[in-house]
Amino acid sequence: MAPIRRKRRSWNRDDKRRIVDESREEGASIAEVARRHALNANQLFTWRREFNLDPAARKTITPILPVTIAPDTAAEGSTSGSRGQMEIVLSEGDRILVWADVETAALSRVLKALSRR
Repeated sequence: MAPIRRKRRSWNRDDKRRIVDESREEGASIAEVARRHALNANQLFTWRREFNLDPAARKTITPILPVTIAPDTAAEGSTSGSRGQMEIVLSEGDRILVWADVETAALSRVLKALSRR
């Protein structure tokens, strides 16, 4: 006797969103919502991540640290052609070197892109 094969269900985006929204209601249990819709709870967690609603999947935001700008004491002995640089160290250890002649708009675009990662 051949094994019984189950037909794989397919859910449209609206149905997924409705079930995900139900799982986000006050006091809702993921397991109960999944059972009610004959889903595996892991599938519901996957859908929540797809809609960027799973708190565990959210990225932590690195706080902005205070910066103090002090007068450049080394400027007295430097030559007029010297250029300074700034090193930005990200929380993951990545480093960005910014030269004094960087355009503000370009630096803003880089920092904005990094804030989205």
